[in-house]
Amino acid sequence: MRIFRAMMQSVPAIWKFAPLGRPYTPSPQTRKLEGIVFDVDGTLCKPQTYMFSEMRSALGITKADDILEHVYSLPTPAQQAQAMELIRVIERRAMLQQVAQPGLERLMAYLDARGVRKGICTRNFDAPVHNLLTKFLAGSVFAPIVTRDFRPPKPDPAGILHIARSWDLVRRSTGEPGVPADPQREEEEKRQSSSSSGEGRGGRDGDTAGDGQPDLLQTETGEAVADASGLIMVGDSIDDITAGRRAGARTVLLVNDVNRHLADHEHTDLVISRLDELIDVLENGLL
Repeated sequence: MRIFRAMMQSVPAIWKFAPLGRPYTPSPQTRKLEGIVFDVDGTLCKPQTYMFSEMRSALGITKADDILEHVYSLPTPAQQAQAMELIRVIERRAMLQQVAQPGLERLMAYLDARGVRKGICTRNFDAPVHNLLTKFLAGSVFAPIVTRDFRPPKPDPAGILHIARSWDLVRRSTGEPGVPADPQREEEEKRQSSSSSGEGRGGRDGDTAGDGQPDLLQTETGEAVADASGLIMVGDSIDDITAGRRAGARTVLLVNDVNRHLADHEHTDLVISRLDELIDVLENGLL
């Protein structure tokens, strides 16, 4: 809790989310919480970071190589599919050992009672995600669930913005890159971009994140685009907090012994050591 208290000072003072423990009253100092997006491995369940070294060993790459970027860079679809299956074998084995994060069920029960929407944005494939939800959170709804099949992955903000759009959270663009509110327009431009310049870049496994700009679509001034400013992104990696910040969401780092250095990162708004510490934060409007 001491980490949580210290990090509260770094949250921008322009506005905070309105306390869920009181009726919402619009004001310049508060904003309504529209939903929370969660990472999976290391966030909803205990970290299984040993998977990454096993994956790199199976693929014959070093720690300096990003796993998904390596897979997407392979020259043929057959080679990519074979490499991806090597990763999935490791993930399927690891998912049988999933352990829920402390405070998981208590936080989700609170969010469900308050009617807070919940989404997932993860670099995992779908089987470990559904295994965790079935095992620990049956009856608690997460929608949409953005998995590895969605590209580009974190640290790109596109997955979080996709969730925002699915919740009808939009704003008018000032001409900057973003995710259009029209899914068909987004898909058409992605296809055109892919055919002219090849596949978009891949992502990372949580070890590092580049300094490049988000790989989003150029939008026209006045166009309706996804707006994640009313969301909170909860995760445990640099990819999570960077994706959240680039999407315009508030970010919460679930700290552990490995990621403690991210507590002072410029993309981190709040640090917690247990998931259910968020209850007091949301109930009293502290973020």
